[in-house]
Amino acid sequence: MKFIVSRNELYKNLTAISGVLPSNSTFPILDNFLFTLSGKTLTLTASDNDCTMIAEIGVETAEGEGSVAVPSSYLLKTLKLIQDEEITFKTKEHNYNITLTFSTKDGVYNLSSFKGDEYPKNSVLGGNTISFDIKSGILYRAINKTLFATSNDDLRPTMMGVLCELNEDGITFVATDAHKLVKYSNSSVKTDTPTSFILPKKPLQQLRNVIGNSDETIRIEYSQDSNRVRITFGKLVLYSILLEGNYPNYKRVIPTPGEKTLVVSKDELLRCIKRINVYSNESNHQIRMSLENGNCVIRANDVNSSKKANEVVNGEYTGDKLEIGFNGKYLNEMLNSIDEDEVRICLSDYNRPGIIFPEGQKDDDDDDDDEHVVMLIMPMKLD
Repeated sequence: MKFIVSRNELYKNLTAISGVLPSNSTFPILDNFLFTLSGKTLTLTASDNDCTMIAEIGVETAEGEGSVAVPSSYLLKTLKLIQDEEITFKTKEHNYNITLTFSTKDGVYNLSSFKGDEYPKNSVLGGNTISFDIKSGILYRAINKTLFATSNDDLRPTMMGVLCELNEDGITFVATDAHKLVKYSNSSVKTDTPTSFILPKKPLQQLRNVIGNSDETIRIEYSQDSNRVRITFGKLVLYSILLEGNYPNYKRVIPTPGEKTLVVSKDELLRCIKRINVYSNESNHQIRMSLENGNCVIRANDVNSSKKANEVVNGEYTGDKLEIGFNGKYLNEMLNSIDEDEVRICLSDYNRPGIIFPEGQKDDDDDDDDEHVVMLIMPMKLD
């Protein structure tokens, strides 16, 4: 087969799907992109067996049809260094091998490639599907606000992904690692057929890189039979297996917000925590919040290295005196995911979790906004 394609169009789409390629695979074929030519449409595929991403682009001219698996690393490195121009690709079979030749006006490059029929066929969804549409901006914000809270513990596989629940009230995304929990909900996406599934990290990371915070429509189709999901965004399609198992009962974990509240500028609190965290213990990142008389003081003390620091935060504290410890690294991650200027931290006691809201949103029933975020952080025993 032979075709001519724009360098920029090809490189842009290969870069978009390359994130699903495995970093260290025992199957050499997975280190390749699959090129499939049909008419004047070139289909590009990347896969790690669990997650597959597909893009379609048009070609200038085409002769013949077929497929070939092209070494991804060499191709991407070469395309990156080529100026925008038309590139001619052609394949030649000899015995069991295929040589891919691609040429520009100044150069000719040859790569030993695989036959396309050796590439894994993972782009099948299966029957009994549930589908819904979601704006890319909603999905982008949901991923941004939850992905950091997923677990890295192989012994808790379901917590290594993000739970997606959809019903007549709206859509909810939940992530937790048992130390922190984030629930993002949006009432503008609804269905009469309730469903839930757990999306792994990798496809979510890949989606975040390509969808952007826009109003374009994304189609999500979930197959209960194959436990797979297909996500379509324009001419990009992502297939992924889903995590199996029962997700923790997050509703039981989130307490009623306590009466002790701190309202503070997000940016000011974030800068303070970053500075104080430099002086915390490097193994547990413990910081101490001392709250009384309307004020908040944040401290850190690492006895092992004889370093300590404290700062007064310009916020408004309401409630009885309280001293509570948190992991400063976790607090930093949570505050970084909030878009609003002010945050409200609700507390009840030193051994009870703290609840963080964007200020102006007290809980899911207090206003008419479509979007709601609730964050929970577990306290640490003070040294």
